[in-house]
Amino acid sequence: MIVPPIAKQFGREQLPVFDKKLKPRNFIYPLLFRNYVNPKLKTELEDSAHVLFKSKISITYLDANFPFINGFPLLPHLSHSDGKKIDLCFMYLDKNLKSTNKKPSVSGYGIYANSESNFTSKPCLEKGYWQYDFSKYLSLGKIHDLTFDKKKTKQLINQLLEKPSTGKIFIEPHLKKSLGLIEENKIRFHGCQAVRHDDHIHLQIK
Repeated sequence: MIVPPIAKQFGREQLPVFDKKLKPRNFIYPLLFRNYVNPKLKTELEDSAHVLFKSKISITYLDANFPFINGFPLLPHLSHSDGKKIDLCFMYLDKNLKSTNKKPSVSGYGIYANSESNFTSKPCLEKGYWQYDFSKYLSLGKIHDLTFDKKKTKQLINQLLEKPSTGKIFIEPHLKKSLGLIEENKIRFHGCQAVRHDDHIHLQIK
């Protein structure tokens, strides 16, 4: 009751908590005040969620930003400090290969798509970036046996790319290739100094 109106004075707004179209992975994120963004990003997410819901896709968000003060870090993230960044979940298929809005881990992090391949993490780890696959320790447990849904994850990303305010999207290079998004300049490699991005999408606006 207190934080949301104060956050508006800092140019931040709380994302929906009980909306079927745009929702947190679990209540950890709103309870820890990690679901605040600036008004432009909130509008982009709500507009995209409205369009995607027609295809039975719900946008599930993870870490966004704290409600106050630009530059205050949202650990363990390097850049979630200005209200312009947010992490989103991939889409998945259930054991019958039907599209589902369920996610494989409790936190939404730590379960890697195409995890049988180590060509993403190995070069960074060999260079001494020990934190690169650290998110596997942050899953808080695997709760569903799901398969990465390429079709609907690509649909989600394409919808975000349609928004003029979208600045960058971070996913692993191997996913960019396998999703057929290799020509999209707004999709970037985040670098070895961050953590792996084949368990979530990082979206940031201009």
